[in-house]
Amino acid sequence: MRRLIPFVLLLVSLNLAAQSKKYEQELQPAVFSLTMVMMHDVINPPAAARFYTYCTLGAYDLLSKFNKNLAPPSASFRRYTNFAGELDKKKLDPGFTAIYSIYLSGISFLPSGFMLEQQLADFEAKYRLKGMPDATLQYSKEVAKKIVAHVMEFSKKDNYNKLSTKLRYSPSKGEGNWYPTPPAYMEAVEPNWKIIRPMLLDSGEQCKPKPPIAFSKDSSSPFHQMALEVYRVGNSATREQKEIAAFWDCNPFAITSSGHMNVGFKKISPGGHWMNIASIASLKAGLPLDKAVQVQSLTAATLMDAFISCWEEKYRSNRIRPETYINRHVDAKWMPLLQTPPFPEYTSGHSVVSGAVAELLTYFFGDHFAYEDDTELMFELPARQFSSFRQAAEEAAISRLYGGIHFRDAVEYGVEQGRAIGTVIVSSLKSGSSIGQRTTNNRK
Repeated sequence: MRRLIPFVLLLVSLNLAAQSKKYEQELQPAVFSLTMVMMHDVINPPAAARFYTYCTLGAYDLLSKFNKNLAPPSASFRRYTNFAGELDKKKLDPGFTAIYSIYLSGISFLPSGFMLEQQLADFEAKYRLKGMPDATLQYSKEVAKKIVAHVMEFSKKDNYNKLSTKLRYSPSKGEGNWYPTPPAYMEAVEPNWKIIRPMLLDSGEQCKPKPPIAFSKDSSSPFHQMALEVYRVGNSATREQKEIAAFWDCNPFAITSSGHMNVGFKKISPGGHWMNIASIASLKAGLPLDKAVQVQSLTAATLMDAFISCWEEKYRSNRIRPETYINRHVDAKWMPLLQTPPFPEYTSGHSVVSGAVAELLTYFFGDHFAYEDDTELMFELPARQFSSFRQAAEEAAISRLYGGIHFRDAVEYGVEQGRAIGTVIVSSLKSGSSIGQRTTNNRK
């Protein structure tokens, strides 16, 4: 009898692997469906990262219960308690349940989540036609609903509901401080985001960046020279630099003027772009569903924490944008290649989140993982080739200078800040220790 036990366990393992195999192609469309709804809703970048995190967490939690070699979310997500409901593994289809929970989470969390109802119905109908027993389908749906409810309960304690109680943000009038920029002069985005509970880090201050170069109007000062660099690059950008800037634009707030009208263009967020890169890498590497979901979930959580850390610095330093400074002190008619996003300049958000996620994906896929990024094809931008995630992060960061929306120190120190965040997260994943116990502080 004892000799049969390993054989039986092997059969169970092979059966679960076979079940999940057919769902691996379903993961990217499910996650991308979240992206499309967030584009429709014009969800800002920090909030988008939060939604990705909660919408993938339940799937990760569930699948970790079927693979003892896959660390559960509680091993890395601070304060998260794994779903403890009883599961009848004979009746449950884990792959179906995981994908179903992503769609259901989108319906539950996103403002226009109802837009996913038809996709969820189509997904269910697809597997009915494939012959899934009704008992299995119904039970799997019930489990998905319970796990989504469990994650929603966890989300209620992250302080998101307190943001609306904060006083309305008013830009300060200091010469070196941020002020709304044209064409729409939009209000500052998420000025109180620092109160959001991080998922993996101890706090938003855990990986502070170096202090920004001091503001100065003196034409010989380092700050003025940085502004002139942005001005000159903007006036003489090469075709390659313009393509790089456009590829990594990822500005959900893009607006153009037409006569007396302002017309908005809906674009993917920086987080949405990196979530799709994680999907591209998982598919290319042939990851099984459970591992691919883990990558998606940790990518989302890394994005969320990176935005918390970056946004805390943005409203602490509250620095002026290149467009404002150049218009005041260099050239009143100058316009950046990209539209300036509506929040303070330092550090560069794209630089921080790209640096952080690049470290995470390098941990999962290696330092020389080449891939083609076709995320921006929907905006008629050609795919770009990358030899590593770190190369992509560097390009994403410098794109902000090419686009005229960030100074060099915000780009370079932003990448450093992101790498510090990613290093803390990866070190803890390697050791299995609590991420919150580690602290990296670059500020002097």
